[in-house]
Amino acid sequence: MDWTHWKVDMSGIGCWSYPNVVAASETLGYWGSYLWLHGCCLGGTAGCVVAGRLAEADPSLEILLIEGGANNYNVPSIVNPAVFLSHLNPSSKTTIFYKAIKSKWLADRECVVPAGGTLGGGSSINFMVYTRAQRDDFDSWQTPGWSADELLPYLKKIETYHGPGKRETHGFSGPVQVSHGTWCTPRVEDDWLQAARIVGYPEVQDLQDLDTNNGFERWLRYVSPDGRRSDAAHAYIHPLLRDGKHPNLHVLVESKVLRVLFDAKNKACGVEYVLNPDHQPLQSGQLPKQTVTARKLVVLSCGTCGSPLVLERSGIGSAEVLKRAGVPVVEDLPGVGRDYQDHHLILYPYRTSLDHNETLDAINTGRLSFSDAVANKNPLLGWNACNLLGKLRPSDAEVSALGPEFQRAWDANFRDKPNRPLMLLGLIQSLVPPPGVVPEPGQYVSVALYTAYPYSRGYIHITGPELADPLDFDVGFFSDKDDIDAKKQLWAYKKGREIMRRTAMYRGEVAWGHAEFPPGSKAACVEDWTEVHGENVSDIEYSAEDDQAILKFLRENINTTWHSLGTVKMAPREKMGAVDADLNVYGVSGLKVVDISIVPENVGSNTNNTAFVVGEKGADIIINELGLGDKYE
Repeated sequence: MDWTHWKVDMSGIGCWSYPNVVAASETLGYWGSYLWLHGCCLGGTAGCVVAGRLAEADPSLEILLIEGGANNYNVPSIVNPAVFLSHLNPSSKTTIFYKAIKSKWLADRECVVPAGGTLGGGSSINFMVYTRAQRDDFDSWQTPGWSADELLPYLKKIETYHGPGKRETHGFSGPVQVSHGTWCTPRVEDDWLQAARIVGYPEVQDLQDLDTNNGFERWLRYVSPDGRRSDAAHAYIHPLLRDGKHPNLHVLVESKVLRVLFDAKNKACGVEYVLNPDHQPLQSGQLPKQTVTARKLVVLSCGTCGSPLVLERSGIGSAEVLKRAGVPVVEDLPGVGRDYQDHHLILYPYRTSLDHNETLDAINTGRLSFSDAVANKNPLLGWNACNLLGKLRPSDAEVSALGPEFQRAWDANFRDKPNRPLMLLGLIQSLVPPPGVVPEPGQYVSVALYTAYPYSRGYIHITGPELADPLDFDVGFFSDKDDIDAKKQLWAYKKGREIMRRTAMYRGEVAWGHAEFPPGSKAACVEDWTEVHGENVSDIEYSAEDDQAILKFLRENINTTWHSLGTVKMAPREKMGAVDADLNVYGVSGLKVVDISIVPENVGSNTNNTAFVVGEKGADIIINELGLGDKYE
């Protein structure tokens, strides 16, 4: 994946730190006086939640949060939503890029999965879109304490909500801001929603109440009303570090955890870490390994791709995998690294008649200087270009048209569960071109289609004991029996295209971002858009050859939605679970995993909200185990 087309210039804009955030490179001996910390939290989104909540719960509880990337405090590319795509540049220092093996299901491509590589994890670099899981999603986990009704207090506790909907389903005093930010484009929203109604999907006031489905909403975002990204570190960590009341909270950045350490009784007693070489440009030779010891608990929160790797390097995982990697077995736990899942994403580009301030194309291509925008306090900076979201289901006739195998899958998993969307559709008001493509200047939109509840599964494992050893990582996309996941995308492409063609902004497809249809196809991308857009457009006719062309394009272009989960799942051990309902790793003590990797069944939403929920629930479990009281009483 190559994103070098993004031209955002960050030069000349500083960021700030403070004493209890320390880069390991500043002094390797700094943590000598903290060798007996009560707990180590590693991490990303959920890890920040846990560390912050524990530090608040007991000022005498010493907490160390270890982050592989840099401090994110007031970093311009992070706090300004409009430049979120800059984190996908391969030279980015805020992102970890996990490279998978070639896949026969994906035209022999090697997919790359980006993940958060700075304080705050994925919440610091993601698209900031606010979507919650559905009620059926939480209930499908079948785990005491983790049903939708039991998790609703945590969902509310996360947020300060500035949107519409029923007050009883949202929170209004939490650390994470949910709003429309500083910029919206109501003309574009109205245009799309009118076209969607013609195709059969209504506007929904609040699609994130856990129960509503099969419509479009005006999307809210993890952005404050004054236009700043609301990530986990700025919400849960930085306020405590700056208020002078929490000297018990410490943060070590630019330091990558290698493994968890255990005592003779297999109790987690600390971690071994090394300086992150990506942040040590003058360092030569092998970086020394350092240790930090924890008295009470180690909390692993390195994400779906990171947590299973740390566990395996620590000797926890499949004995077969560990033997091949040369790692002594502490606990044979075959569920570690299995069942990798992701929402499969593709973005289809369209030309539009929009104004320059109705897309982010100018800032993404450098036509609008980022530095100038900051200096002038341009309200576009508080916008992520994502204004519309749909959670969508097909009609009975559309299901039947996809074939008997698809019908059986629908009947088994969706027909009697109207709470579950088949696909999600987001309208991104910007172009996201592939490597090597330099588009004509203009104003574009991208129709983002991503799969809810994929059937495909992959895996991620280590091949050796060190951080530098290559991964054995298979994303597994489109590997499912009967190609159900690909057929979902086939249906959603046609649906999104019909909506787009009925908008007033439509000016035709961008051909390189769509399938190459056979000669004479009625489905071919159009050049003369004047005859194929508006309210009275007829649906496109697709032949069997057209469908094959779309499926071929999908296999050649489908990619990650950065919604990975399930590699350290919360389930009974005999069902390949790795942690129990209290997030304890099976077979050892003093070690919990608190991140999105524990989610046992997928969610019909972007996963950032679920990561926050896992963090809040995990923090509450730990607070109660330590006898610090229920945070809700």
